[in-house]
Amino acid sequence: MGAQARQDRLAALLEPVLAEAGLDLEAVEVVPAGKRRLLRVVVDSDDGVDMDAVGTVSQDVSAALDASDVMGSAPYVLEVTSPGVDRPLTLPRHWRRSRGRLVQARLADGGEVTGRVVEAGDDGVVLETAGAEQAEYRYADLERGRVQVEFRRQADDDAAAD
Repeated sequence: MGAQARQDRLAALLEPVLAEAGLDLEAVEVVPAGKRRLLRVVVDSDDGVDMDAVGTVSQDVSAALDASDVMGSAPYVLEVTSPGVDRPLTLPRHWRRSRGRLVQARLADGGEVTGRVVEAGDDGVVLETAGAEQAEYRYADLERGRVQVEFRRQADDDAAAD
């Protein structure tokens, strides 16, 4: 079975298991790791993912995999994780989950935009750019966005002042 076919079968098997737990499947990959393989399942939700949720869903994912033949008979290690800050923003839900964060994206027609996500809908995002001006961008006009790492976010400063 080819790598893409395996990933498609894994996604079809795991998406309902994760949906029942209130999680979205963000990525699934199988990586050679010595004599074994590493099966990495990346999950997320609008409320984020905590360690308890990862532990519980790991057991559910493991049970679903054990009941199927999608991984074959060769040994593998299962890793269930949440996406890192460097995950590209490619889907409306990624933008929505980045509300309040500073992001940078290339524009489809060239150039770049940096701003804080104010709103994110099904078709586009509103960013607060320099000078506190807001601008709306359709997803079709943006290439992949990236969250910018901030050591002191505006929201953190506001919370500290309360």
